[in-house]
Amino acid sequence: MSETFAMSETAAMPETFAQTSFPAALRIPRAGTPVRFRERIGADLDGGYYPAAHRYHLYLSLGCPGSMRISITLGLLGLKNSVGTTLLPSPPGARDALAALRTAYATTRHHYDGPPAVPALCDLWSGRVVNNHTPDILDDLALRFTDQDSADLPRLRPAALAADIDGVRELLGEDPAPDPALELLKRQLASHPYALGDTLTAADVDLWVALVHLDAEALRRVAAGDRLWSYVRRLGAHPAFHGFPCTEGGWERTEGNTEGNGERIEGEREHSGEDLCSSEKDKDCAGDQSRVTVPVDQECRPQALAC
Repeated sequence: MSETFAMSETAAMPETFAQTSFPAALRIPRAGTPVRFRERIGADLDGGYYPAAHRYHLYLSLGCPGSMRISITLGLLGLKNSVGTTLLPSPPGARDALAALRTAYATTRHHYDGPPAVPALCDLWSGRVVNNHTPDILDDLALRFTDQDSADLPRLRPAALAADIDGVRELLGEDPAPDPALELLKRQLASHPYALGDTLTAADVDLWVALVHLDAEALRRVAAGDRLWSYVRRLGAHPAFHGFPCTEGGWERTEGNTEGNGERIEGEREHSGEDLCSSEKDKDCAGDQSRVTVPVDQECRPQALAC
């Protein structure tokens, strides 16, 4: 898929984006980056960490794109009943999930004093953090926890497309996704229903989450065109894509929340478009346009969690 597509598009792209089919986006290291734990799930009993139902637990965070990607992947692969999840911040009155996560980090590394990074895949048998690097977790869920021969489940990381999936992930880069990356993928969607061809892959999970986490101005540009916005709405109709709340109260359809002049109220980040995350969404109202608002104080809090 990638070579033909890449050669047709590179002429219009900056030199940085013309080096490979889906080249890496430039990344700037951020201060206070937490320590990465990157043990992997093995394929069999000889690997130490091996796939087993109810052995592992995932800590995810509201407002965190990586957490949303993992939640969508769990839903697509039918793993929500075999891999537990805890969403932080935990509901009032619930067991202190953040304390449990801190304990897992302390168990993994003595005197660990860094932030408890999420997403985090923890081993309930040993009480340790196995991995807190989102791409690793996504790949292990797709390859180790899922029956690759099942006709009922999508193959999110087929071997033939693994390099392109990694390329899309790098191209999208850190939040927010760069405009050249979105333009390149929009052209790909002109001839295919999904990011890498005719079947849904992990690249679509990455792209969809990148799109719904765009800021208001970037999202207006996406909504102004048909391809990316119809893609967002089409994937958003799948239950796995609207099963993760973006704020503590979830994504909700709102009729108000704007001043009389049509401007959004201060303190909310506005996503204009169809309400993709409502489980009550009426399939007959696909054309209904609404506002999805995300209070700014519900973003990941670096002093408490690292995302």
